[in-house]
Formats: sequence, structure tokens, C-alpha cells
Amino acid sequence: MKKNMGSADKIVRLVIAAIIAILYFTNTITGTLGIVLLVLAAVFVLTSLIGLCPLYLPFGINTCKLKKN
Repeated sequence: MKKNMGSADKIVRLVIAAIIAILYFTNTITGTLGIVLLVLAAVFVLTSLIGLCPLYLPFGINTCKLKKN
């Protein structure tokens, strides 16, 4: 599939995932909310690594830089 995430988008997602992981493992967020946020952080990391966000597809969002010919 075609990638639809730019570098800035990937960095923001990785930073948010790292913050959530730190808060979870320091027991700042716990319980069901902590688990849900940890799963969300895992999704952020996965989408950042593959460069594709499935939620962007139906809306036609693309944060990649345009290539000049």
C-alpha cells in the first residue's frame, strides 16, 4: 500500500507513544485506562514504523511531502 504519513507525523506519534509508555510503567496511569492507552501507544508505534495510517485512507489525508518532478 502507498505510504501516507510524513516524517513529522511519525515523530509526533512516537513521542506520544513514549510518553504513554513512561506514564504506564511508572504507575501514573493504571487500570483499564492504562491498558487502553498502552494499546493505543502500540498502534502509534506500529503505524509509524510502516508509514501507513488506515484511518487516513477514507478521508484522503496524506502527510507525506509531495515529490517534485
